[in-house]
Amino acid sequence: MNEDKKELISKNTSLAPLSTGLASRGLQVARQMAQPSYGDFTNSIGMRLVLISKGKFQMGAPIKEKNRWKDEVQHEVTISKDYYLSVTQVTQGQYEKVTGTNPSRFQGKKISADSDNHPVEQVSWEDVVEFCKKLSELPEEKKAGRVYRLPSEAEWEYACRAGSNTAYCFGNEKYSLSDYAWFADNSSYQTHPVGEKKPNAWGLYDMHGNVWELCRDWYDYYIEGAVIDPSGPTVGRISYDEYYYGANDSSGVFDSPYRVYRGGCCGSEAEFCRSACRYGEDPSEPREDLGFRVALSSTSGIPKSTEADK
Repeated sequence: MNEDKKELISKNTSLAPLSTGLASRGLQVARQMAQPSYGDFTNSIGMRLVLISKGKFQMGAPIKEKNRWKDEVQHEVTISKDYYLSVTQVTQGQYEKVTGTNPSRFQGKKISADSDNHPVEQVSWEDVVEFCKKLSELPEEKKAGRVYRLPSEAEWEYACRAGSNTAYCFGNEKYSLSDYAWFADNSSYQTHPVGEKKPNAWGLYDMHGNVWELCRDWYDYYIEGAVIDPSGPTVGRISYDEYYYGANDSSGVFDSPYRVYRGGCCGSEAEFCRSACRYGEDPSEPREDLGFRVALSSTSGIPKSTEADK
């Protein structure tokens, strides 16, 4: 994506923070109670993952949702298998334990603090795939048979919504977003330690804001109608620029196909942190606002209880 288009997205991605109302909080508690509690576990690098139970939801945004974009066509999706998802975005400390490097911009003097617990960023989709491979090959993870991966786009939105059907996991009022997210209004345009804001109803932190989160899928049109476990096209066919602008770039050819990323970042306006909002980036392109969290299939070396993992 060229710099002009990045700037356009940044400018179109401030609102006074207000506390969540009692009604909204009651709804959150009810959703949390509705999510089966099969426990969570912590892996060998201190990463905590929680089980996300299979289910059905409406993916995308209804036509009436404010700031809805044309690639958010609402459709029914069934997630047919349980899976695990990391409770927070992968941190700089976790990334460095696995890879021996920390590519992040927001570290050291740039944040005047220990950045180990800030989300890792300045990574590409290809970097993240390599991280998942290396994490899976660590002795304890390999012994347990755990194979880490990126969540599919559908798995990501299902987990972000946590039973909600509103613009954000907590409701439609963006004035409450400051309770749940680091975004343009409260972040000073830099990342913050993971897990400082309120979690959604399924115990996941920073699903809105802090850093955008990469998903497994190629960016493309949604498949029409009800689908089960969608994973997007098998090859990249369209770029974000092609979808939205319908025009060639200055070189006379379309940008390369993109991989999906979700959730908004510390520089995003509230509307770009919505549960349905989606973008794409070149798989080889690292960015300072781009991070991720990992998923694990429920059949992939999961302990029967938290005690079994100790």
